[in-house]
Amino acid sequence: MNAPAPLLSPIVAGMWRMTEWKLDVPARVRWIEQALELGIDSFDHADIYGDGRVESLFGEALKAAPELKARIRIVTKCGIRPPSAERGIATKHYDTSEDYIRGQVEASLRKLGVERLHMVLIHRPDSLMDADALAGTFAALSEAGKVAHWGVSNHSPSQFALLDARYPLATNQVELSPLHLNALHDSTLDQAQRLRRRPMIWSPLGGGRLFTGEDANALRVRETMQAIAERLGIPLATLAYAWVLRHPSRPHPITGTSRIAGLREAVAALDVKLSVEDWYAIWTASAGHRVP
Repeated sequence: MNAPAPLLSPIVAGMWRMTEWKLDVPARVRWIEQALELGIDSFDHADIYGDGRVESLFGEALKAAPELKARIRIVTKCGIRPPSAERGIATKHYDTSEDYIRGQVEASLRKLGVERLHMVLIHRPDSLMDADALAGTFAALSEAGKVAHWGVSNHSPSQFALLDARYPLATNQVELSPLHLNALHDSTLDQAQRLRRRPMIWSPLGGGRLFTGEDANALRVRETMQAIAERLGIPLATLAYAWVLRHPSRPHPITGTSRIAGLREAVAALDVKLSVEDWYAIWTASAGHRVP
């Protein structure tokens, strides 16, 4: 079994919305090159992103510039089966059976045009998961040289522990932002720090609510963060990434933008030394009350 060491760049580029970016192949190649120039060499995918098209779009860029393959790390996810008349699926469900996981890994390899995936995550907890059987699938695909590391996404600490007891997991990809504090208080990040498994963080900007949300929580957090950002002389987005990065579990925030300026804002957070008081000021604004 491989040691649980994801070895990702501090900031990970998220590919969820790539179909919406409307980039042609040369523009996709240049975008990947610019991300690499900023020190971002890890790219987060899922088999269902863009109705299953994102991996193919990324793969077209790698086919046009095959020298990039040796410079990047690809993370992808599988396990969600959305409704599909074409595939005869009426009910969205999860599937961690051997045949399905093997099939999705092979499909991701084919779409991306690579021989091995750096890491594959089980996208959502499957109530019918057979931990022993899934661990066997992980081991077989790794022994075949198709997947270097395995992890999970959106799993609770107990769900993570169950599978990790059968096969060492590299990471748990979870939601965390100044607008979403659950991972701080449900033991998810406690577990990550205890096991020294650096978590991946999706939606660190609150899915855009940090900038556009009009609910009371978003307005309160934005006001607090804007004052801190202005004092520190950094963009609001950079402060949000810095807030996530400040946690001692050493998270890997995932971006979700085609804007190179947006990637720069994320990378700039690596140089921000956020004080404990400022971190808790943002926590207080989000929680709506002071710490006890």
